[in-house]
Amino acid sequence: MTVKTMADYFAEGKQPEVLFWVGSAGSYDDRAKKITKAFVKILNKANVEFAVLGTEESSTGDAAKRAGNEFLFQMQAMMNIEVLNGYEVKKIVTCDPHSFNTLKNEYPNLGGNYEVFHHTQFIQNLINEGRLEINDTTLKGKRITFHDPCYLGRANEVYESPRDLIRRLGVDLKEMKRNKSSALCCGAGGAQMFKEPEKGDMDINILRTKDALETNPNIIATGCPYCNTMMTDGIKFNEKEDQVLVKDIAELIAEANNL
Repeated sequence: MTVKTMADYFAEGKQPEVLFWVGSAGSYDDRAKKITKAFVKILNKANVEFAVLGTEESSTGDAAKRAGNEFLFQMQAMMNIEVLNGYEVKKIVTCDPHSFNTLKNEYPNLGGNYEVFHHTQFIQNLINEGRLEINDTTLKGKRITFHDPCYLGRANEVYESPRDLIRRLGVDLKEMKRNKSSALCCGAGGAQMFKEPEKGDMDINILRTKDALETNPNIIATGCPYCNTMMTDGIKFNEKEDQVLVKDIAELIAEANNL
């Protein structure tokens, strides 16, 4: 796979079209790495000149901030902003809505001003510009439901780009009863991913998976690596692994194009 770093471009005296912010999950979680690879294949297919920071990328600080450690967040953010501004980065794309929200809405207050895209927005732009086509034959007729990530949907009101991409696959998109602005969290946001849930009748991810299963889907589509983990755990809890797949939209598009 062809992945150059910003340092590589800098050494050549060039600037890539976009920086791909991989994020913690996309870098270290084995399941999320597949999403990262799928998106890189799409970028390569569309001949996008992109770079990653590689070892110079650190956590955006989202988890620290949500957990209440503002001091740690600002330390992490300032380090990243120094690196990004040093490379004169203007445009960033990420598969992680948590990184998307933090880079887009919280870094400007600390001196980091960038044009930030979620990967579904970026892929949609590539299609609209004629740089990428979707071959929809492999998934035609499949029933898919889409889970709105909190930091993509309610926090940033990005509802249509993921749905537009799903529809282009020639599938039957079934909406959950709670969708878009009324969608339920997967249970991972706000640093909840890293702690045990509070006492209650049901874990949030189990309840959200229940919403999804009511649509009788073949595939639950997500646009966030953390949502992917939580929904996958929900499918395992319901012992439906053989019947229902959980896939990121980037993976669906890569598969549809045999990448």
